[in-house]
Amino acid sequence: MNNNLKTRLAIILVVLIACVILIVGVPKSKAELVNNFKHNIHLGLDLSGGSQLVLEVQVQDAFKAVADAAIDKMKQEMAKGGVDYVDINHTDPQSIKEADSIQINVTGVPTVKSTGFTTIYNDNFSDMWLKTQVNPTDYRLTMKPSSAETLKEDTLTQSINTIEKKVNALGLTEPSVQKRGRSSAESEIMVQLPGVDDPGHVKDVLKTQALLELYEVQGGPFQSKDEALNSKQGVLGLNSKIAETITKPGVAKEFYILARRPVVTGRDLRDARPQQMQNSVGWETSFVLSQDAAKAFGAFTGAHVNDRLAIVLDGKLLGPPPVIKDKISDNGVIEGLGSHEEAADLALNLRAGSLPASVLFIEEREVGASLGNDSIREGIYSGVAGVSVVVLLMLIYYKKSGINATLALVLNALILVAVLAYFDGVLTLPGIAGIILTIGMAVDSNVLIFERIREELRAGKAVIAAVEAGFGKAFLTIIDTHITTMVSCAFLFLFGTGPVKGFAVTLVIGLGANVFTAVFVSKTIFQWELSSPKKEVTLSI
Repeated sequence: MNNNLKTRLAIILVVLIACVILIVGVPKSKAELVNNFKHNIHLGLDLSGGSQLVLEVQVQDAFKAVADAAIDKMKQEMAKGGVDYVDINHTDPQSIKEADSIQINVTGVPTVKSTGFTTIYNDNFSDMWLKTQVNPTDYRLTMKPSSAETLKEDTLTQSINTIEKKVNALGLTEPSVQKRGRSSAESEIMVQLPGVDDPGHVKDVLKTQALLELYEVQGGPFQSKDEALNSKQGVLGLNSKIAETITKPGVAKEFYILARRPVVTGRDLRDARPQQMQNSVGWETSFVLSQDAAKAFGAFTGAHVNDRLAIVLDGKLLGPPPVIKDKISDNGVIEGLGSHEEAADLALNLRAGSLPASVLFIEEREVGASLGNDSIREGIYSGVAGVSVVVLLMLIYYKKSGINATLALVLNALILVAVLAYFDGVLTLPGIAGIILTIGMAVDSNVLIFERIREELRAGKAVIAAVEAGFGKAFLTIIDTHITTMVSCAFLFLFGTGPVKGFAVTLVIGLGANVFTAVFVSKTIFQWELSSPKKEVTLSI
């Protein structure tokens, strides 16, 4: 046996051992082997059972938030520029279809100040908004179609990213979060939760926007919104707003006057963790601010010792505002949480970030584990039946060389499963279909090689020369067929939905493994067989 053959056999052995370790690790018992296999091979919702949720992102909320921010900025700029007005407000779209029709109405601008208003518009709002003069004193701003489309896409993308962070933080096994539908007008997100039979807790976490804001308190508490307004003679300043406390059983709702702009927001958080309160049995959530936010927060709290600071979550105060007792730099706590789960969920939501818009659950579907087991069983039966028939035909038609093809086929499947385990891939029914198609492609490659070898033998070449020529001439054909199939898989992955992407990924991995097994492994087996000392070199093909 020459050194080249020894090297090839060593490479195959290393690949084989690596694949086994990736799939089952190094188990010390049968129970550990089974457990490692289940841990490394992740099954999709259609195989393991679980829950599927479809959420509709209320993108109109994002449009309202953008309009609110534009109005706040416009009021500030007009105050700076000395441009008077009677009122600035925006329309209130109630549905996703109406979202991009939102408009900002500016009324009562004196005609002598029209030039100043136009200057403010051109400098600050012309990139996103179109200005229309309704009459000499009133203006209407409508969002540009391109800006509206971008806002919709950004809102959906941010929602998917935030939901994905939340679901992953819950420690669920291989969840899937993806857009439902191909059109940019679609605003639905599909969340698949393998192994989750009761998605109630997950739904509670997902629907929470968890936008944390810390505000300076300017007045309160008041028993009603009207009482809060009356304390300011019925006129609320431009830099003030009224907020209410979160409704709690047995606790009366209170209203406070807060500064319009928060000192820090949840976007300034670097981390958040649940912890038990030191002096009681309750729980609290601690948070750590980013470096820049810590500087601003430290300056504010240092200048407002003995003043109150409102902790606002999703627009409502968590409770009576605490008093700032000393300068606070980069960390703080949110107290008054009932249980560890409540504190942990709040910390999770704060770390994941706030949703840019609220979500509405429009569909909930459960897939029973028994249905998944039936799918696995039927998939295994069909796979075993297909492989058995293929192996039988190869042995009958190509005789002993059919064993060569069978060994390459087994190693191909082993590599495919090992790669899925390494990259934490999820095996689904379409993935099983991809594996079965890979088997067909692997057999096709062996048939191409074997027929080339037969042609060379018929031409009178010696066995060793015929094998070399057969592999050499079939190699380019195999590469050509595999590349064209991979290109097709690339389009399936780019434009397909989740199950189609799973099929494409599995098929690509199988094709890559097939190039190694059909060309390198199969040729090595032939070389090993022909290297044995015989009186006459023959090949059973």
